Amino acid sequence: MKKKIIIVLLILIVAAFAVYKFLYKEHRDIASEDVTYTETVVQVFDAFQKDAQKANAKYLDKTIEISGNITNIDPQNKLITVDEKLSAKCTNSIPNNLKPQNSVILKGRVVGYDDLLGEIQMDQCTIKK
Repeated sequence: MKKKIIIVLLILIVAAFAVYKFLYKEHRDIASEDVTYTETVVQVFDAFQKDAQKANAKYLDKTIEISGNITNIDPQNKLITVDEKLSAKCTNSIPNNLKPQNSVILKGRVVGYDDLLGEIQMDQCTIKK
């Protein structure tokens, strides 16, 4: 009888540990991840315009490096709009030397495409150039 109780307790402890590890995974560090795709904003935007399902399968939740010209900068919210088609939320503050019409390369995670606003959305972005 004691052996059965000990075995059941060990199984419960192992199961609890497995559930804990599954639920509390480490967060992704996008800045240190390898880039899956290197594209321009226009290329990614066109992919979403042609076939949103294919583009979601290709880009969604992937780390990409994307380039284009800055349209708008919101330093308080750490937001950069690129080519009027990409809204990028940066992890660090935006350098003062970046101005609208400058070219920029961002590395980040694609969150999705907003049909209503007609823009690609990225988060956890870092500025490469």
